[in-house]
Amino acid sequence: MASSLALLAGCSAKASDDADAAPTVSVGVASAALPSAHVHGVGRDPGDGTLLLATHEGLFQYGADGPIRVGPTIDLMGFAIAGAGHYYASGHPNAVRELPQPMGLIESTDSGRTWTVLSRGGLSDFHTLTQAGDILIAFDGQLRRTRDHRTWSTADLLGEPRTLSSDPEGKTVLATTEEGLMASKDRGVTWAPVTGAPRLQQVAFGDTRTAVGITLDGAVAMSTDGAKTWRLTGARVPPPQAMSVSMTTSGIEVLVVTEKDVLSSRDGTKFTAISE
Repeated sequence: MASSLALLAGCSAKASDDADAAPTVSVGVASAALPSAHVHGVGRDPGDGTLLLATHEGLFQYGADGPIRVGPTIDLMGFAIAGAGHYYASGHPNAVRELPQPMGLIESTDSGRTWTVLSRGGLSDFHTLTQAGDILIAFDGQLRRTRDHRTWSTADLLGEPRTLSSDPEGKTVLATTEEGLMASKDRGVTWAPVTGAPRLQQVAFGDTRTAVGITLDGAVAMSTDGAKTWRLTGARVPPPQAMSVSMTTSGIEVLVVTEKDVLSSRDGTKFTAISE
C-alpha cells in the first residue's frame, strides 16, 4: 500500500454482522471545480500517480482539466487504496439500486470503474478504514477487523476514530479520537495513547516512519519516527475535509482537501493549491 488515506466522517454509522454481494455499472462525468461539497478521501494511485477524490457523488480522477468521475454515482464515505487500481470503500448507494443500503465493504480492482460488495452489505457504513498489513480495520460505530474481507471480529478503542491510518507494513495503526491520538502495535486489537502528540483531527502515514496530522485549529504536525514523537511544522491549513500522505520519486507529498481547494505540499511546511 503506497498511501494511507485519512477520511472525514459525515453520515451516521450502522453496525451488525453479515454479508451480501452485488455488482455495479460505470458512468463518466466531467466537472470544472471540486466535484462535491463533501470530499471524503484523497490520495494517489500508486500505479500511475493519478490523483483520486472519493466524494458524496462518487470517485473522481483529478487531472489537468479538473475532476472526472469514474464509476457509479455512489457516496464513498470510507476509502482506502490497497494497490494500483485496487481500492476498498464503504458508504451509500445513492440511486444505484443494485447496491445495498448501506453498502458495507466494497472493492474495486479496475480503478473505481466497477465495485463489488464483499461483506456487511445492508449492515455497515464504514466512515473510515485502513489496510494494516493483511488486516483491514474499519469503523461503523464499532471497531472491526478482517483478514479475508468477509468475516469480521471486533475490538475496543477508547473514543470514536475520526480517522484511521496504518503505516504500509501494518506495524503501527493510528486513530484520531476526542481522547487524543491513539496507536496500535497489533493491527487494531489493543490501543494506547501516543504520549505528547498534539490533538489531531486527521492523520496519515506516508511510509513506516513518516506521518502527518492536522490539529483541530488547522496546524500541521509531522512525525519522522513512526508516530512516536511529533513537531509542528509551522504550516496552517483551512478546515480539511480529507488528507493523505504518500512517498513519491521526489519525496513526500501531503495532500489536503479543503472546502475550496486541493492543497499539496512536498515538505509539510508550504502548501499550494493544485485545483485552480
